[in-house]
Amino acid sequence: MTNLMTDFELPDTMALRPLRRHPVNDTEFRAAMAGLASSVHIVSAQRGDERVGRTVTSVFSLSAQPPTVLVSIDIVSRLADVIAKTGGFSLAMLAEDQAEIANAFAGRVPLERRFDFGQWSTWPSGQPLLDGAGTVLDCEVIGSMETGTHVLFAGAIVEVETDTSRRPLVWHRRRYHGLTGLD
Repeated sequence: MTNLMTDFELPDTMALRPLRRHPVNDTEFRAAMAGLASSVHIVSAQRGDERVGRTVTSVFSLSAQPPTVLVSIDIVSRLADVIAKTGGFSLAMLAEDQAEIANAFAGRVPLERRFDFGQWSTWPSGQPLLDGAGTVLDCEVIGSMETGTHVLFAGAIVEVETDTSRRPLVWHRRRYHGLTGLD
């Protein structure tokens, strides 16, 4: 097996070069990204008695060996700080009837009330566990990369629970949707 890393080293940060042209404005960017259909997730972490979490759609499967997901978290957020300090996070892939939980963690309720929505327990690692989600993952951070405004956390999946009877909640065109036609 060839080692692809022999010709270059990867940096710890992703230095973004200055643009040669002007980027689209925030309104244009948001309108374009609204066309992406994404599953809706809650990323959460716990340190001591403090639990924090946020609704995110910037999540994807990174690799199967080791089983890893990548999440993008605002670099100045309390969540990024707690994930960095604990070295772990929990990811809940919400089911189509969990839009109220998504809204709570998207900022529609005060931070201290977010965990009042949904039924929460705890993984053996100490990270929050949302009961009733379609899939929940307990992740150990095995890498991270700063991109300026966000941190990409690579989380190796160390525990998983999946309920195949639950359909995912999807965010598209600034609204929640369920999936139809799946059997």
